[in-house]
Amino acid sequence: MRVNRLLIAFLVFSLHAYSQSGEEKHLKNVKQLTFGGDNAEAYFSFNDQYVSFQSNNPKWGLQCDQIFYLDVNKGLSNPDERPPFISTGKGRTTCSYFMPGDKQILFASTHVGNDSCPPPAKPYLNKYLWAIYDTYDIFVSDLKGKIVKQLTTEKGYDAEATISPKGDKIVFTSTRDGDLDLYVMDINGKNVKRVTNQLGYDGGAFFSPDGKKLVFRASRPKSNEEVAEYKKLLSMGLVAPTDMEIYTCNVDGSDLRQITKLGKANWAPYFTPKGDKIIFSSNHHSQRGYDFQLYTVNLDGTGVERITNNSIFNAFPMFSHDGKKLIFSSNRNNAPGSRDTNLYIADWVD
Repeated sequence: MRVNRLLIAFLVFSLHAYSQSGEEKHLKNVKQLTFGGDNAEAYFSFNDQYVSFQSNNPKWGLQCDQIFYLDVNKGLSNPDERPPFISTGKGRTTCSYFMPGDKQILFASTHVGNDSCPPPAKPYLNKYLWAIYDTYDIFVSDLKGKIVKQLTTEKGYDAEATISPKGDKIVFTSTRDGDLDLYVMDINGKNVKRVTNQLGYDGGAFFSPDGKKLVFRASRPKSNEEVAEYKKLLSMGLVAPTDMEIYTCNVDGSDLRQITKLGKANWAPYFTPKGDKIIFSSNHHSQRGYDFQLYTVNLDGTGVERITNNSIFNAFPMFSHDGKKLIFSSNRNNAPGSRDTNLYIADWVD
């Protein structure tokens, strides 16, 4: 067994060394912002000075994901420093986003349902799964961590909320009508309207720079077996994210278009600063399931271009509002055998 362990360690080291060698011509001055745990879904404030994000860093005393914010110009003074804490510390949280004015942060949390962290999804039928907790609701907090408003109270999953660059609308995913669909509401939580209505998981939506369109990930089960499995998993509060493509539509749901037809998991999409392309994460290129790189694609589905080559996980890209910076999550620079996912910021070269 000792020989096998040494061989495995050598292979992991070799893969790590190889994965750091690729050219990334669109990314310059890449800077690491966090140093441990899983740090993800970092999104810029309207003034581009801060990012909100979620982390489960055990060095910060966390049992599951909680919400923080960080000054991207200052970063952390040392790797173990905990940035300002926004969520309650109870339940599990996800998908934070600065409100207009940068004085409040929007996020989803399960803390009303239970103080403790809900259990992570367990594999079912040998599939990798995400949990869709029906205790998730959407809240607004000030920068000192005080909840100032609860925006959703419907039964079921309400999460994955992001805000239009215009500051007037919120898009989110909900199970309130029996499926995982997109909805939009006014910035105050009023005037909720359903956007999508096809069977499948519609989530992770973002507005275009002009606020007129949405880009999102979606699964579309087709065969009787796929439909039955999707519905079975959903009834268990689970979803399989291994077969998803990128879609766009107008904010009212019209002009729905499938952008990618790459196979496997294509997700975490975001419009490029000019609004003429989409950046997203995908493992379509890989023979292994867990190898996600960033790509860009034209709005008509042509011109797929690979952006990242360093490490085997790169996801959650977002551009600063001025279009000069890209922030994303990656497991690059990890020590051999480490599985940390950290935040990185880079200058974007068009």
